Amino acid sequence: MSDDLREQRIGKLNELTALGIAPYGGSFDRTTDADGCHRDYREGKNVRVAGRLTAIRGHGKTVFADLRDSSGKIQLYIRRDMVGEDNFALVKLLDLGDIAGVEGELFVTRKGETSVKADSIVLLSKALRPLPEKWHGLKDRETRYRRRYLDLIVNEDVRRLFENRSLIIRRIRRFLEERGFIEVETPMMQPIPGGAAARPFETFYTALDTGMYLRIAPELYLKRLLVGGMERVFELNRNFRNEGLSRKHNPEFTMLEIYQAYGDCRMMMELVEGLVTDAAEHVCGTLRVGEEGNEIDLTPPWKRIAYRDLIVDYLNDPDWFSRSPDEMGAVARRRGLEIEEDAAPLEITHEIYEKSIEPGLIQPTFVLNLPAGLVPLARKHPEDESLVDVFELVVNGSELAPGYSELTDPLEQRSRFLRQIEEGGEEAGRIDEDFLEAMETGMPPAGGTGIGIDRLVMILTGATSIRDVILFPQLRPRE
Repeated sequence: MSDDLREQRIGKLNELTALGIAPYGGSFDRTTDADGCHRDYREGKNVRVAGRLTAIRGHGKTVFADLRDSSGKIQLYIRRDMVGEDNFALVKLLDLGDIAGVEGELFVTRKGETSVKADSIVLLSKALRPLPEKWHGLKDRETRYRRRYLDLIVNEDVRRLFENRSLIIRRIRRFLEERGFIEVETPMMQPIPGGAAARPFETFYTALDTGMYLRIAPELYLKRLLVGGMERVFELNRNFRNEGLSRKHNPEFTMLEIYQAYGDCRMMMELVEGLVTDAAEHVCGTLRVGEEGNEIDLTPPWKRIAYRDLIVDYLNDPDWFSRSPDEMGAVARRRGLEIEEDAAPLEITHEIYEKSIEPGLIQPTFVLNLPAGLVPLARKHPEDESLVDVFELVVNGSELAPGYSELTDPLEQRSRFLRQIEEGGEEAGRIDEDFLEAMETGMPPAGGTGIGIDRLVMILTGATSIRDVILFPQLRPRE
């Protein structure tokens, strides 16, 4: 932006002040919005509207302007002989981007456009910086993310996306509350990070002279509530993971976690399927979502397939799980994957799954019965102790929701925590003794699941990057 433009606007601000006009007004009592002017039109109806000026067309003693608020746009018709000399002097000092309040009567122009014939206009906020050139088309993604306020001003589809995000979350709450779940809040600062395998953000609590962590997951606290007798709970929470940025990852993200006592992962599959389809139907009006040509069909029932079957089918190798690590590594490398020489069979297999299989699962797919070594907080499969009774819901090539038949044996849980620390070193953290003590009090059998809200919004709106569905995504610092 040219400094000259800003200086010109400051000059107008000074002129306004000299005329006794406050450039930053107080409240303005609106009687309707732009959409209401169109929807409830009545010839001669008196209205008070307010919003941002996005177009000004001057014709001597007459000015036409477009005023836009969150509901849409309404045209203003301003004549000097109607608003008076003093008020018209204000009009002449208005710029695109200024926020104004207008009182007047509704009428329809000769061109058939519903408009407000202004009786008076008041300046509510003088914009010192202009809107982007061609205000209706801010396209540069970097600018859109860094200056989201401009993105929201000039891109109506972006505002609509975030309105839909709010509606999706509202619908999720209603869906769960109708089924007897209650919403709870658990700590975002924790003395021991747990509930997921991820690097935490560290902070320091001065009053207690101790290190703390921003939570990577609320799971262990929600399970404490199951122990306490709260049988159906959910939390819409912010999680923080000190990891990389990508099209699918932001270090601060929104998760929905749900736990149901006396349930299992099959109950959670039904719950997740119902919750997602309910949100799609009520907010999107359809179960076919996403961009045209790449639509995702959410019509239930969704596909269910075992993890091992996916691996065997993809590799066309029924003997895969009996092969040696060297053989497995060689196969994976031939397929273009980077495999370390001492990689274990589980690591190699899961690398194939994450890099080669999961990205191809576009339509909703419940991947069942994962290897026990991947999931330390789930109950073992009743028919095969090398597996756990879990699912991963994959949609559009990304994990959307894991779900477990939860582990309730405190001794087995301690053993798994110890094994995780041995295998993961310092990054695996410490054992949460308070959580284990809670489990030893007696935790009911339960099903649990977590849904990535940002990814769900991406799926339902057709967004291609997580940054498009987070109002203020994390970005690399400008150099």
